[in-house]
Amino acid sequence: MADTFGALLRQTRTAAGISLGELAKRINYSKGHLSKIENDVARPNAMFAKLCDRELGTGGTLATALAAPPSPAVPAGPVAGDDGVWIMELDGTGEVRVSEVPRRQILAGAGAMLGLALAGGRRPEIDERTFEVLRATFDQHRALGTMASPRVVLAPVIAHLHTLRALAAENPEPMRAELLQLASRVAEYAGWMSQEAGQETAALRWTDRAVGYAAAGRDPHLASFAQFRRAEIALYQHDPVRTVGLARLAQDDPAAGPRILGLAARVEAQGHALAGDVAAYQRALDRAADLLATRDPGTGPVLGSSSVDDEVSLVRGWALYDVGRPREAAEILDRQVAAIPLRARRARTRFDARRALAHAVAGDVDQACTVTRGLLADAVQVDSATIRLDLAELTRTLRRWHTSPAVRELLPDLVMTVNAR
Repeated sequence: MADTFGALLRQTRTAAGISLGELAKRINYSKGHLSKIENDVARPNAMFAKLCDRELGTGGTLATALAAPPSPAVPAGPVAGDDGVWIMELDGTGEVRVSEVPRRQILAGAGAMLGLALAGGRRPEIDERTFEVLRATFDQHRALGTMASPRVVLAPVIAHLHTLRALAAENPEPMRAELLQLASRVAEYAGWMSQEAGQETAALRWTDRAVGYAAAGRDPHLASFAQFRRAEIALYQHDPVRTVGLARLAQDDPAAGPRILGLAARVEAQGHALAGDVAAYQRALDRAADLLATRDPGTGPVLGSSSVDDEVSLVRGWALYDVGRPREAAEILDRQVAAIPLRARRARTRFDARRALAHAVAGDVDQACTVTRGLLADAVQVDSATIRLDLAELTRTLRRWHTSPAVRELLPDLVMTVNAR
């Protein structure tokens, strides 16, 4: 049995009767680079292994042989008071740098609680009309989050959360429960924005707090949603085993409602795709489509992204890239991204980045450059750590065509966007 990846690749290629040059042509790599990999001079990435598996009909053997340990979580450091804030940055080679954000972003939240204390007088009693305004304020924060950097959104979101928490302590039932349930949704959103800022430790901490607020507000099903969010974080850490495991835990509570169960099935599908298990990916995504098409009778702000109508079709394109079918992924994403509203800047940029990456890996270099050029300004505005992961991978991919005029013109701006902070 071959004892190195290169030897295994040569063995399977020879058994399939495909020449080195023919395989290189099929997967859009140079013959010289492929030779280096077969001779264990160059190390391939996961997408290379999946593309070879597909062309050689090896059923995932090469991807399994290459499987690297999962990316480590962003390390935790000193946490300032209630909300330690960390930023993950990517350099031009995709390396991760971690730095702490100044504490001033936390002061707005502390000020909200202090303001209530200093106001004095009788406790603020919240009626339903006032509560609706508090909820509408959160809706405005979510709208801002579709357009702007998470660093713009996090401070007012955290301040709003502290206000809700303080009001819940001052009001009797049933308003207390309503305030805590809203606080749980705000805390969950703070977790998502923290992830978008590259603050994975903070994202997990906010998610845990969201579960605590929900339980205190007699909404036990947010615990299932929290498992879904943990699965999403594992997905962006390129850890398919944890992604699938956590997504299945989220589906253990059938009473959680179709929205939560559908989101969990969707991220399970993405985990299977990351692992290269096409059959399991398709089953989970079909289940997600059925669940997300079911009207959820739940009240309160919608859990998860609400800026796109057909997230299953978008995820189908996303996942086809992960299973090594970039051309099919690009065709789906070309259609689906066009339907994302312009106001949903974060979602549109996220899927456009994956669309550009799919075109690049499929060898459609000029189209990849065209798509990338169109998303750069929005990528700077939404300032997303998760989007920059795909843009860093796109940078590495496009460098294989460094002699292309379109690539030479694009790369400086793309690298600047990846490193923008």
